[in-house]
Amino acid sequence: MLPLAFTARAAHADQPVVDKFVLDDTIQPVTADELKRALERANADGASALLIQMDTPGGLVDSMRAMVADILASHVPVIVYVGPSGARAGSAGFFILESADIAAMAPGTEAGAAHVVFEAGKPDDTMMQKVENDAEAFLRSYVTRRNRNADAAKAALESSHSYTAEEALDQHLIDVVSNQESQLLQTLDGRQITRFDGSKTTLHTAGARVQLVKPTLRDNLLGWLVNPNIALLLLVGGALLIYLEFNTPGTIVPGALGTLMVLLAIFALDLLPIRYTAVLLLVAAVVLMLLEAKFGGHGALAIAGIVCLTFGMLTLVAAPIPEMKVNPLIAIAISAAFGVITVLLIRIAVRARRRKARLGADALIGSHATAMEPLAPVGHVLVEGEIWQAVASQALPAGASLKVVGHDHMVLRVEPLNAGQPAAAAV
Repeated sequence: MLPLAFTARAAHADQPVVDKFVLDDTIQPVTADELKRALERANADGASALLIQMDTPGGLVDSMRAMVADILASHVPVIVYVGPSGARAGSAGFFILESADIAAMAPGTEAGAAHVVFEAGKPDDTMMQKVENDAEAFLRSYVTRRNRNADAAKAALESSHSYTAEEALDQHLIDVVSNQESQLLQTLDGRQITRFDGSKTTLHTAGARVQLVKPTLRDNLLGWLVNPNIALLLLVGGALLIYLEFNTPGTIVPGALGTLMVLLAIFALDLLPIRYTAVLLLVAAVVLMLLEAKFGGHGALAIAGIVCLTFGMLTLVAAPIPEMKVNPLIAIAISAAFGVITVLLIRIAVRARRRKARLGADALIGSHATAMEPLAPVGHVLVEGEIWQAVASQALPAGASLKVVGHDHMVLRVEPLNAGQPAAAAV
């Protein structure tokens, strides 16, 4: 038994290890951080390679550049595999695919459509040409060193050309077409590759033990927050809770929870490209709603505020791909609900503050009273279960029904409740 256990441990020790990172999201700061951590772990583990299974529509240029730089600087060979079937490496994903030591695709996948899309609209021709030339030079700088087809890569950038797995292989944009991950690792075993720094290494991947680099709780939370729809819901919900705290001081929970939600929303939006004109629209929307609530505009100011709020939310995130934009239905629903609720709450608060607080004798004005003794015209009356001294405009008998119409310090002024009520007999 002992020799068998030792043999098993020795075989396990000799078994190559391949770390695996699944990139199935948009390219943005969160995914860039996840890839950096996966590369650091692969380098620390002494893994034979890092396998990146990718399915992405693309994303932000700055995040893509950071990810490409990390792949090019990795001491461990990097294999990017676009799979499973139906996956794609679109836009920024194409840049990442071409940066790998080994670029592979599964049948039924696609890659390309890497034309630069501006976050804040199309600039003038000169600026457009500068940006396109910069992106082309960046792509060419490592595609040629990977011995891949720079002209075909350029076509994906300039004319948004997309390639199937077979077309990419024929055009020498990728190295392997493989149906499955295990088949890919078996195919690459023993292959000698030239690293980006010019050094040569041989891959040992046959029968490798694949270790999945799982996202941390922080990664999952940030990945959830970076969704612009979630960020807007947190922002609006937090704003309403903070407003509730201001109107009912001392409740604490709405204020604390609202503040947390707003801070999370600001943090999430900070990770995304934001249009400042949209921020101005949001500010204008709040101002218009406040004016509607305070002065009343027969709904015109409120409608204008809701329109500003809707356009502000729709254009808030300057996303280069549809997957990173705010959902129009969600933006319209949030704007309408937030606008109506805000106007109603502010109107209620304004009306409440316009009412003067009435205490003591002020609170009794308009109340009914009963004469406890003849008023000639001064006497005592019973009001709300309390005995007050009162003065009437005329003599009234005991038991007369009265109405409080005012007061002089602590003496109430009363009048008959019924105008035809007879006066008291003279004594």
